[in-house]
Amino acid sequence: MSNQETLNSHPDVTGTGGPDGNLSRADESPHPAATGLMRYVSRIPLPHGNITRFLFEVVLIGVAYVAYQLVRGVVEGGRVDVAFSNASALIDVERWLGIFWEPQLQGLIINNAFLIDFFNWIYIWGHLPVIGVLAIGMFLFRRDAFARYRNALLISGAIGLVFFVTLPMAPPRFLAEAGFIDTITLYDQVYRALQYPAFVNQYAAMPSLHLGWNLLMGIALFESSKNVWVRGLAVLLPVSMLAAIIFTGNHFFLDAVAGVAVALVALWLASLLNRRLADTRAYAILA
Repeated sequence: MSNQETLNSHPDVTGTGGPDGNLSRADESPHPAATGLMRYVSRIPLPHGNITRFLFEVVLIGVAYVAYQLVRGVVEGGRVDVAFSNASALIDVERWLGIFWEPQLQGLIINNAFLIDFFNWIYIWGHLPVIGVLAIGMFLFRRDAFARYRNALLISGAIGLVFFVTLPMAPPRFLAEAGFIDTITLYDQVYRALQYPAFVNQYAAMPSLHLGWNLLMGIALFESSKNVWVRGLAVLLPVSMLAAIIFTGNHFFLDAVAGVAVALVALWLASLLNRRLADTRAYAILA
């Protein structure tokens, strides 16, 4: 059954009552704000056809990502001292836990130009480009799962913004006194050209959505195939990004832990919303 047929067959939420003449639960007057929202949603045309749906997804994800980056950049102002203080406190926590290994791990590759370029490459090109390719593949071949993972990406981005506002965090690469080196700025100018510092919040290390989003795509890829090579690639996506964010000095271990937690919570919420909103017009628009 198509989304439109599902909507047409769905009970009218404005009915006059049940068989016994009493008001049913669906007849209870909703809040005026909810009524206005439902009326607005009802006016949104359903995107029909693969091309229209694809363009709809491009616009939806593109607008959400631009908004995410703009908000992420805006919240930076005036919070630099707090971000460095939080990073210092995070180092103290990692030392207490016995996991402050990042400077030593970065030291293993810092004199090897090939490894520096390799992990810089993973950090830059193994993130958004890979997510984009996999998202297109899911849209074309696994449409049933696409909406859930797209929504998980959007939800995790929203959660991330809450962290960036409430818990600004300087990345390790800004802490030379702690033994870190910014390998991307020193050895690769491509990333700074793609994400110009003036337009990006440089103090949004917690959580690591580089890792969180790669984890979501890895789970999606793992679920989509039983081929051992495809599943191996699915595992490699988050594992390689974990190595990259540490070796390039962009995140602490606890940033990575937070990124994984945010991604998994977002995936759970996306799955829950898909179940709760099934057979509604909002689901038909976004599914």
